Amino acid sequence: MTDAALQLPIRQRRRRRTWVAPYAFLLPAGVLFVAFLAIPIGYAIFLSFRGLRVSGAGPFGVREETWVGLENYVRTFTDAEFLAGFARLAVYGAIAVPVTLGLGLLFALLLDLPGVRAARFSRTAIFIPYAVPGVIASLLWGFLYLPSTSPLNWVLNQLGLPDVIVLTGTSLFPAVANIAIWGAVGFNMIIIYTSLRGIPSEIYEAARIDGAGEWSIAWRIKIPLVAPALVLTGLFALIGTLQVYGEPTTLRPMTNEISQTWVPLMKIYRDAFVRDDLSLAAASSVVLAIGTLVVSVLLLRATQKRALGGE
Repeated sequence: MTDAALQLPIRQRRRRRTWVAPYAFLLPAGVLFVAFLAIPIGYAIFLSFRGLRVSGAGPFGVREETWVGLENYVRTFTDAEFLAGFARLAVYGAIAVPVTLGLGLLFALLLDLPGVRAARFSRTAIFIPYAVPGVIASLLWGFLYLPSTSPLNWVLNQLGLPDVIVLTGTSLFPAVANIAIWGAVGFNMIIIYTSLRGIPSEIYEAARIDGAGEWSIAWRIKIPLVAPALVLTGLFALIGTLQVYGEPTTLRPMTNEISQTWVPLMKIYRDAFVRDDLSLAAASSVVLAIGTLVVSVLLLRATQKRALGGE
C-alpha cells in the first residue's frame, strides 16, 4: 500500500473533525436555547389558543381546557386596560428614551475630549448605577420620592416650604422614567464611548489642522461616525420601554396612581397569577412580543441605510 493511500483515511478523519468541531461548541448553547426559550415560546403560543370552559349542567360542572381559536386575541385587542397600558408606555418612552440616549451621548463626548481629567473615575461613576438591580434602584428612589422619607422635603420643611409630592399627577411619569434613566445612561455611555475610541485619531488631527473646534468635530465627525452605536442603544432603550415592569410594580405600594394594569406587563402578570387566566396572559404576551419584534425591525430598517450603511 502506497503512502498516499495511507494518508487518505487520516485526511478524512481531519475533515470530519473540522466539520464536527463547530457544532460541538454550539451544542450547549443550542440545548439551552431550545430548553429555556424555544419551548416556552411555543408553549405560550399553544396556550394562547386554549381556554377554560365549564362542561356539564348545574353546580357540578367541570372546568376543562379546550381549543378557543382566536378568542383570546380578540379579548386582548378589545381590552381597554391593555390598550391604556400602551398609551402610558408611549408617554413613559417619550421621556425615558431620548433623555437616556442624549445623556449617554453627552457623557461619552465629554469623556472623549482631549486632556479631560479623571476620565477613568468619571466613567466608573457614571456606569455604577447600571450595576444596581432595578428593584433596588426603584426602592431607593421610592424612599427619596416619599414625603415622609425624602431629604428634599426635610430641607423644604426646615425652610417653611410645603412638601413636594412626586408620585402623583403629571410628575408621576417623569418620576418613574427617572429610575430607568438613572440606571441606563451608564450602559449607553459605555457603548457610545467605546465606539468613539475606535475612530482613528488621524481624522481629528486633520480636522484640527483645518481649523475645526471641538464642537464642530463632535457634531460633524464624532456623532455621524457613532451612529450605529446610537441605533443599537436606541433599540435597547425601545425594547426596555416595552418591557417596563419592575419600576412601576415596586413603586405601586407607595402611590394610588399606579394600578395593577399600569403597563402591559403588569396586566399580563395580573391575568396569569391573580386571575388565573393563563390563556389570556399568553395571548397578551404573544402580542407584546410580536409588537416588540415589529417595532425593532422597523427601527432597524428606517436607520440602517443612513446609520449602518445598508441598502
